[in-house]
Amino acid sequence: MEDFEQIGAEEYAELSGLYVPLAAAVRALAAASLHTRVNPDTVRDATTTISVVTEMLAAEQNGHLLRFQRHEATGRPVVWSNPVVGVRNPLAPPLTVHHEPGGRCWSEFTLGRVYEGPPGLVHGGISAMILDQLLGEVATDQLTTPKYTGTISVKYLRGTPLGPLRAEAFVERSENYKTYARGFISDAQGPTAEAEGVFIMPVWARDGGDKQ
Repeated sequence: MEDFEQIGAEEYAELSGLYVPLAAAVRALAAASLHTRVNPDTVRDATTTISVVTEMLAAEQNGHLLRFQRHEATGRPVVWSNPVVGVRNPLAPPLTVHHEPGGRCWSEFTLGRVYEGPPGLVHGGISAMILDQLLGEVATDQLTTPKYTGTISVKYLRGTPLGPLRAEAFVERSENYKTYARGFISDAQGPTAEAEGVFIMPVWARDGGDKQ
């Protein structure tokens, strides 16, 4: 069972103010390195500088990147390292997920060429990862109830273009320890990919220790 330590609003704001800009800078670096056409000497100089900065940051590391903290005011887990919504993870876009009454959530975001698969289109695995996150968010009541992805099926309706996108998800039904959720990604012309998944409460959470 995963134990969550509490983090207060002041500490969360302090850590966010420190590390969110760092993640954003590394994210921008990844995009710049992908697109750069500077001369070879500049590339070599940049590589040396980046290596030095990496050594600076690696001098002291968390073993688990604060993964299992819960915000004391909201009760929600603080997802620093999640590759979709983790604000400290440079690999994450990151998405901000908005929840609405009735078991629905949505997010509007922009994906650039670091997430490209076919030319001009989002890699299918990235679309699947985003849908898994959104479906999981609604199935777990905003990540407050432990449930893991049992199965997920993604149907690609057409290529998802890079640029502004929207993802939505909703709970279809719940049966005992299973929650069935559906969702989709869309652009300005409509849905590009849709998914349905089953999320299952683990055995250790079925004894009443966590809400169901």
